[in-house]
Order: sequence, then structure tokens, then C-alpha cells
Amino acid sequence: MRGNGEKLTEQIPRVESNFRVLRHQFKIGNLAFMRSLLLPYQRNALARNTLWMFLGEGLRLPIQAGYFIIIAHSLGPEQYGAFAAVTALVAIVAPFVGIGSDKLIVKNVARNSLQLDECVGNGILSIIATGVGAAAIILSIAHYLLPSSIAATVVLMVALSDLVCLRLIDLAASAFQSLERLNRTAMLYILVSALRLVGAALLGIVIHHASALSWSAIYAVATAVAMSISVLSLRTVVASFKVSLARLRRELAEGLYFSGGQSAQTIYNDVDKTMLARLGSLDASGLYAAAYRIIDVSFVPVRSLLFAAYPGFFQHGKTSLGAAYSHARRLFPGPLLFSIVTCAVLIICAPVVPYILGSSYARTVEAVRWLSPLPLLKTAHYLLADALTGAGYQGLRMYIQISVALFNVLVNLWIIPAYSWRGAAWSSLASDALLAVSLWVAITVLRRIKAHETATGLETVLSR
Repeated sequence: MRGNGEKLTEQIPRVESNFRVLRHQFKIGNLAFMRSLLLPYQRNALARNTLWMFLGEGLRLPIQAGYFIIIAHSLGPEQYGAFAAVTALVAIVAPFVGIGSDKLIVKNVARNSLQLDECVGNGILSIIATGVGAAAIILSIAHYLLPSSIAATVVLMVALSDLVCLRLIDLAASAFQSLERLNRTAMLYILVSALRLVGAALLGIVIHHASALSWSAIYAVATAVAMSISVLSLRTVVASFKVSLARLRRELAEGLYFSGGQSAQTIYNDVDKTMLARLGSLDASGLYAAAYRIIDVSFVPVRSLLFAAYPGFFQHGKTSLGAAYSHARRLFPGPLLFSIVTCAVLIICAPVVPYILGSSYARTVEAVRWLSPLPLLKTAHYLLADALTGAGYQGLRMYIQISVALFNVLVNLWIIPAYSWRGAAWSSLASDALLAVSLWVAITVLRRIKAHETATGLETVLSR
């Protein structure tokens, strides 16, 4: 027995050594397996950038959810509705700040990276000049468009925050997007959300029942700090901030097309919140804004893909509209499937909302269910719209979006007084569906016209 015990004792170190070797090999195998999973993302720029944006938005998501829950609890539906109404009004004007400079950076630099310095310099100048002017306009007209209970100071702080600071952050993010450095783009947007979360947490600790005024002050400070860091980060890719007045004049019309399209998009997305505050009540505006916020959060993965794919539309569209449309069709299946699943999840999980935001948001459950098809509709019209833009039809895209925005406003003027937030939800669904169908019809007609012109030209050549 003693001999067997001694042999067993001698074998223990050998077994432990073998175990360590196996464990080491297992770790190496796991690392190799993980590398094999990530290899397609490393080789494919679109997949890699989508992954970066998805990871960035995935990290940003709980941060945004955190400050949204804190603010919704702290302000309550009425004060949150007041803040949402102001941000929605400001958002309509925001796209005109900078005259499309963020979109022009992506277009120009995606085709020629040597234009970055000039595009960034022009963008900063345009944003500061037009942002201050737009803030003054908003302040002068807010009294006529918003309830008198909303303080002018709230409007001023939100306007300066979103029309100057946030637009400069967008410019920096677009500069990195144009270079396909989506990791840096994601980090800038995470920074904004993180600073707002810190501000919301401090507000919740210091003031138990906060107001729209106190939150707007913290909102403005957090955005200004994020803006300073974002502009400084541009120094890592920009040698000097050049300004070219000749380029500004040359690109003015195209920049206005981008601005007009973005503003129209904001109108059919957000004007109902401002109109609810004016034609309905701040309480209804807050409930509806909370539901729409949940829809926006659910759209994050698809938005990540769209953001990463945006420069590619200009590269494909340089050839033809058909090439840009084919690019959109290749991208469509994944987002389509995800949006269908998202719609089902929103319908099933909507009753959880009051447990998170509080019992005063009980009616948000119905609003979430009404708005649940929006991710599917947005997936369709964003891909189609980006195909038009990439092929040089931004003007046509803008006119279609403006038409839908006018439709949305006119319908809301009738439907909100009659049906409150439910009317706003129906109007949103109708507007997004109309936009998707209109863009598809426009692309189909343009492609047929181009095919006919090509066939006619070929016949002419052959007849000679």
C-alpha cells in the first residue's frame, strides 16, 4: 500500500504539469477561435466599421438609458415634455447650421482624403457663424411656437448647446467617419452621452424634483465640454484648419440640399412633439416623446450599419445610381430581419416601460406599440435615400423629404387636436411609409429613364 501511495504522490506533479499544458493549449485554442470569428471584420472595412459603431452604440445605449431614466423620473412627464418640445423645435433648425458641412466632408473626403483640412476649416467657420444666428432666430420665435410656461432661458441654453456645440461634435465625428475611422466617431458620441449621464446623476442627487430649466443648464455644460474635447481630437488628423471662401461659395447649393433634407427629416420625426406641446398638452408630449425615445434606442444597431455604410454610397454612386441602389439592396436583408424582430419585441415588452420610468408613464405602453413598425419603415427609407444621395441626387431626395414633412405637419394640425398623441403616432407611421414608397418610385423611374437613354444612345451609334 505504501508503494502505491508513493507512486501516486510522485505522479501528482506530473498530472499537474500536464493539466497546465492542456489549459495553456485550451487558451491558445480559444484565442485562435476568437481570432477566426473576428477575422472577417478585420478584413472587411464595412463589417469592421459597423462593428465599431455597434460596439460604440452598445456602450452608449446603457449610458443614454441611464440619463433618460434619471431625467424622466426627476422631471416628470410635464417638465420632460417641456424640454422635449424645445429640443424638437431646435432640431428642425439644426441641420441648416453649417450648411451641410458634416455631410460634405463625408462626400468629399471619401473620394479624396486630401480635402480634409479645407473641409474641416470651412465647417467650423460655417457652424459658428450660422449656429449663433440660428440660436437668435429660435429665441425670437419660440414665444409663438411653444407654451408660455417654458422659460426663454431654457430655449437659449438648448439652442446654443444643440446649434453650436453639438454641431461641432457632429463635424468632428463626420471627419473621422469620412476617413473610415469609426472607432473615433463612436468614442465622440459616447463622450457626449457619458457627460450628460454624469450631469443627470448630479442633478438627481442635488435636486429631487428638477425642472426643465435646471436640466437644460447641465445639458448645455456637458455638451460644451464634449465639444471642446471633440475639436481638440481633430488635431490628430487635421494638419491645419484651412478656410476656402471659394469652396464655400462653390458648395453652397449642395450644402443647402443636405441641410434642407436633414431639416425635413427632423420635421417628420420630431415636429409632432412640439405640436403636441402647443396643440395638446405637455403631459401628452412627454409621454409620446418617451415612447419615441424607446423606438430610437431600438434602431441603434441598424443606425450603426447605416453610419458605417454611408461613405460607400458615395464611392458606388460615383459610377451610377444603379450601382448605389445595388449597394443598398446588398445591405438590406440583415437590417430588414432585425427590424422585424425589433417590432415584435417592442410589442411584447412594452408593458415593462412603467416599471422603469414610473407609473406616470403608463400610457407610454400603448404609444410604444403604435410606433413599433417605425424601425422597419426607417430601415427602408434610409437605405433608399442614401442611394439617391450617393449618386448625386441629394436635391431630389430633399424635395421628397420636404413634401413628406409638409404632409406630416398638415396632418398633425388636424389629427393632434382630435386624437392627441395617438394622432401623432398615426401621422408618424403614415409619413415614414409615404417616404419609403416615394423614394422607391423615384429610384425606379430614374433607373428606367437612364436605361432608356442608354438604349437610345446605343441604337443611334449602331445606326451610324
